[in-house]
Amino acid sequence: MSQIVLKVHPKDNVIVALKDLSKGQTIQYEGSSYAMQEDIPAKHKFFMQDMKKGDEITMYGVLVGKAQMDIAQGARMSTENTKHAAEPYTYRKVDYTWQAPDVSKFKGRTFNGYHRPDGRVGTANYWLFVPTVFCENRNMDVIREAMHNELGYAVTDKYKSYTHQLLEALNKGEDLTNVSLAPAAGIAKNANRPFKNVDGIKFLNHQGGCGGIRQDAAVLSKLLAAYADHPNVAGVTVLSLGCQNLQTQDFLNDLKALNPDFNKPMFIFEQQQSQSEEQLIADAIRKTFEGLVEANKMERKPAPLDKMCLGVKCGGSDGFSGISANPAVGYASDLLVALGGQVLLAEFPELCGAEQNLIDRTIEEASAKKFIKLMSAYSDSAEKAGSGFHMNPSPGNIKDGLITDAIKSNGAALKGGTSPVVDVLDYTEVVKKPGLSLVCTPGNDVEATTGKAASGATLILFTTGLGTPTGNPVCPTIKVSTNSNLTKRMNDIIDIDCGPVIDGEKTIPQMGEDILEYCIKAASGEVIPKAVLLNQDDFIPWKRGVSL
Repeated sequence: MSQIVLKVHPKDNVIVALKDLSKGQTIQYEGSSYAMQEDIPAKHKFFMQDMKKGDEITMYGVLVGKAQMDIAQGARMSTENTKHAAEPYTYRKVDYTWQAPDVSKFKGRTFNGYHRPDGRVGTANYWLFVPTVFCENRNMDVIREAMHNELGYAVTDKYKSYTHQLLEALNKGEDLTNVSLAPAAGIAKNANRPFKNVDGIKFLNHQGGCGGIRQDAAVLSKLLAAYADHPNVAGVTVLSLGCQNLQTQDFLNDLKALNPDFNKPMFIFEQQQSQSEEQLIADAIRKTFEGLVEANKMERKPAPLDKMCLGVKCGGSDGFSGISANPAVGYASDLLVALGGQVLLAEFPELCGAEQNLIDRTIEEASAKKFIKLMSAYSDSAEKAGSGFHMNPSPGNIKDGLITDAIKSNGAALKGGTSPVVDVLDYTEVVKKPGLSLVCTPGNDVEATTGKAASGATLILFTTGLGTPTGNPVCPTIKVSTNSNLTKRMNDIIDIDCGPVIDGEKTIPQMGEDILEYCIKAASGEVIPKAVLLNQDDFIPWKRGVSL
């Protein structure tokens, strides 16, 4: 029989409802009785004892809030009776010891990836289009339409067919409600791609490169350089206007600084030096086509699991995120770290309240102090902009039980597992060390995945309790659901269901092993994540201090 409530940590003074609880219902849990003072929806928390105004509220074993009024035992935690609170953090010398999980099941395992000359291994083989300025977005769209459709990378055929059928029905005077959506023929069309070893042509449309402040253009240049050098990228086509802040030479300088031995095929076109826009587009298509011919010669080959770089992310979180999907992903992260791989944990606003644990786990003092510096600077800039980390939970988060940022953050931090922190990376810095690294990014779904891919993630595990269609242009993004209801409702975007953890059918370690198994298959091209199938290629550069 599955549990209906859960106390996450022995020190907690709140309990999570795993099922809907009714007002007046009495719950027996760990030898105590709790009478519900009101309806407690699943995912929400109720108080284990009477609380006085100002009393500390504990979850995940740490401070997550304070009572804003006197609260009765069995009452639901809400934004009305609870305000955000978190312990201050500082560097302290801690001898952190880590009990690595048993990895015997994965010893000697490999994935089939694309081996790059610098020793890194990609999980995909993409051709990348990079605009140095937003003025080239239209040209990018024209090229995308031409090449995607003809080379078999478009996924909108069924919707085009549906629109065509609606138009025909209208012209015939037929009832439009009788027109049904055609099967997803566009996805099946992938089998007929002429370039079998090229997984996609990706376009980094953005709104930057000129205007704004020069700092934004400088950061964007480093971001685009990191994408060009990404192990999942086979070659690059660059489109430039010519007069913009982000000059092509700036991009090339950043690329050389990042990788002095960069040798991927790269074609650069500057519109203000071209004969015409038409000729620029034609030349870009022709040269890219020639590059695709060469990129198609590369084939997947076995690589050890220590060549995998896993980014972990959560978005559209709910009250189950920190109970099922995030700790399961965290266990998968620990497995990969124990095998010598790399894991990237980002979203600094969603580490608010979890800082001390991460600091205590950081091996080098310099890295720990870098984390403190980045967190403090980010928090200060957000407050100067009229916000703050405490404002991070979205209305959807709150509706589904994540009442304070500290609750959300301590659940979010579980994605990083329990391994030591080996490095701390600023935005656009690329991972170098095996193990768990922290990456400074916003919590915003797309800005975070954009930054994580820039730091070198070759797969992203993205947990969600409410459902989000986010993906990334160069890094396959795997959606992990916190609950089975979401999986059934939004099956077209979910890859892995962690609902069995909530239902008591699987343990966190079992689920974590399942997740790593899926990652191995995805890294080998044996399964294609839904976000990849749907071309969910979201890309938003971060303007520092503006976004949570």
